[in-house]
Amino acid sequence: MREFSIPYGQSQLLLKLPEERIACVLVPHEHENPNAALPEQSEIVQRALENPIGTERLREKVRGKRRVLVITSDHTRPVPSAITLPILLREIRQGAPDAEVQILIATGMHRPTTQAEMIGKFGAELVSRETFVVHRANQDDQMCFKGILPSGGELWLNKLVDWADITVSEGFVEPHFFAGFSGGRKSVLPGIASKKTVLYNHNALFIADKHASTGNLSGNPIHRDMVFAAKQAGLAFILNVLLDANKRIVAAYAGDMEAAHQAGCADCLSRTGATGVEADIAVTSNGGYPLDQNVYQSVKGMTAAEACVRPGGVIVMCAALGDGHGGEDFYRWFADRENADAVAQAICGVSPENTRMDQWEAQILARIQQKAHCVFVTGPENRQLVQDMHMTWAGSLEDAMAIAEELTSKTASVAVIPDGVGVVVRRQ
Repeated sequence: MREFSIPYGQSQLLLKLPEERIACVLVPHEHENPNAALPEQSEIVQRALENPIGTERLREKVRGKRRVLVITSDHTRPVPSAITLPILLREIRQGAPDAEVQILIATGMHRPTTQAEMIGKFGAELVSRETFVVHRANQDDQMCFKGILPSGGELWLNKLVDWADITVSEGFVEPHFFAGFSGGRKSVLPGIASKKTVLYNHNALFIADKHASTGNLSGNPIHRDMVFAAKQAGLAFILNVLLDANKRIVAAYAGDMEAAHQAGCADCLSRTGATGVEADIAVTSNGGYPLDQNVYQSVKGMTAAEACVRPGGVIVMCAALGDGHGGEDFYRWFADRENADAVAQAICGVSPENTRMDQWEAQILARIQQKAHCVFVTGPENRQLVQDMHMTWAGSLEDAMAIAEELTSKTASVAVIPDGVGVVVRRQ
């Protein structure tokens, strides 16, 4: 028997399988040796800032600027901002010691970050000392018009981009299931964009485009709009990190919004690419907290399993769901319809300008459900929620595997993907 630890909330679930049933085990290279010695995380970040890609040092770029806007990630992202943000701010103030700095939390379409979550993410001392602003996508009076996206949609961004003399961002690079990779331009769209703009960018035609896939930027219409938005926002400098299984910084890239991001994506792909084979059952997670707080975010990890499971097979998803479904509109796409086919049919006819809230996530989850039976491992408080969204609830990984074997066989092959958001799956 082989044993695997599957991240779940802030703990782990144990999966035991006979060797002969294991079709493949997909993990990023860093996950193969999670206890490997690394340089100090602060040193990695500092070195990146001292050696920017495609532009001069940030301290030089901000020299003479009076107002600096720093875009940072929200509570749903594991960016270790308590480490990165103080270093970034120090670099800014070495070039512009008297500048007014505002830190804009890029919530995108997520709920607002709470004060407690801010303290947990940034640290009480930083929150008390600096000026933080939480972006709210539905507050139209807080937006400014910045042009027309390549796709034809209107670009509305948080008006702090017009307040600022220079805009910089911090974030992290990981595979993303329709934007290709996170990080870079994504801090602006969807990070600080209006609801209207995000909805247009996440339209059904783009989500269905074959180029809008994990690990791909080339020809990706969603990425193309995002880059345009970042340029219109004047995003002059980025700091992006790569994280390992323990959410430690293993690499950092700083500099030009496109050049530094492309370098980070190339490194990410080299670290996360994994070759899988088709299996009867695919077991995965969303990498534990904070990305497994709700069903909405968990769809990302499920796409890795989708890439490996055979049609008609079973996907076992493990997520704590401390925040429930993650969006009432997302939930209602399923709860108000009888099955995944009905969800997919309802979405495919929606034009870009009429994109509805969370339909992109519902579109992808419906596609996954159309391919495979989905068993969701989570607490009993989420049982009805899971069932309402046309998935099978299981209170333990052992129960989930028993259900999966009933639907397939006792000897069914299994693809093990401990962290579904951490890999770019290539099929043999």
